Amino acid sequence: MTQQAPLQFNSFAEFYPYYLAEHQNLTCRRLHFIGSTLILVLIAYVALTEQWALLWLLPVLGYGFAWTGHFFFEHNKPATFKYPLYSLLGDWVMFKDILLGNIKR
Repeated sequence: MTQQAPLQFNSFAEFYPYYLAEHQNLTCRRLHFIGSTLILVLIAYVALTEQWALLWLLPVLGYGFAWTGHFFFEHNKPATFKYPLYSLLGDWVMFKDILLGNIKR
């Protein structure tokens, strides 16, 4: 069995439809949304309390919720493994789209 070469994207606009296709499961999207919300809450808390040591929790919250969604509900590998920067941007664009009601939550 041959390994499929990764898709090439020339812009985030080209990548985002692929990103959304990798997030069709409602529970997976909800877990991404929860993780992103917790990241914002943690950043606000750290900024207010100056407890900078808590910043180590950022990747735990973000990736923990997202990867749980992918491995247990979406049943695919996170796009972060192949497209880390576009995926990070995709997380926040999807968060905004869910918040605005453009994507079902």
